[in-house]
Amino acid sequence: MKTRRVFSAPDIGTAEAALHVALHMGIQPDHAALVGRPEIEMTQMPDDEKEGSPTDFMPAAMRGLIGGGVVGLVVGLLAMAIPAVGIPLVAVLLCTLVGALVGGWAAALAGSSVPSEVRRDFRSEIEAGKVLVVIDDQDERLLERASDAITAAGTQRLHLVHHGLLH
Repeated sequence: MKTRRVFSAPDIGTAEAALHVALHMGIQPDHAALVGRPEIEMTQMPDDEKEGSPTDFMPAAMRGLIGGGVVGLVVGLLAMAIPAVGIPLVAVLLCTLVGALVGGWAAALAGSSVPSEVRRDFRSEIEAGKVLVVIDDQDERLLERASDAITAAGTQRLHLVHHGLLH
C-alpha cells in the first residue's frame, strides 16, 4: 500500500522546486503532483505537475462497479434459488453485469461532484493560496528522504498521512 505525504508551499515557485527535488530523490513522476486553487492550476502549473483528477470520480466509479456487481450477483442467485422464478445461470450473469454497470454509473456521477481526498482534507490551505506538494510511494525510506528534501526546499509538512493511490 502506498503512503501519501502532503506539504504546503507558500507559492508556486517553492512548490515546483520542491516537486523537482522529490523527483530527483527518486519519487516517480506519476506519484508526485501539485494541488492549488483553480486559478493557480490553470495559469501557473504545467499539466504534468497537476493532480491526476480534482474529483473523486474514478475511485467512486470503481467502488460503485464492485458494489453494484455484488448486489446484482446476490439478487440473481436469490432469484435462481426460488423455484417459482426459475431463472437460468445466464440471467444471474446478466443481473451481475447490469448491477455493476448501474452501480458504477451512479457512483461515478456522485463522485464527480466530490473533491479529491487531498482537496477535501486541506481545503483551508488551498483557499489560503498555498500550493500543495503531494507524493506517494510504497518505500517508507524513500518517502522519508524525499520528505526531508521537500521540507528543506521551503515547504511545511502537513501531518495528515493518507493511504491510497495518487493517480
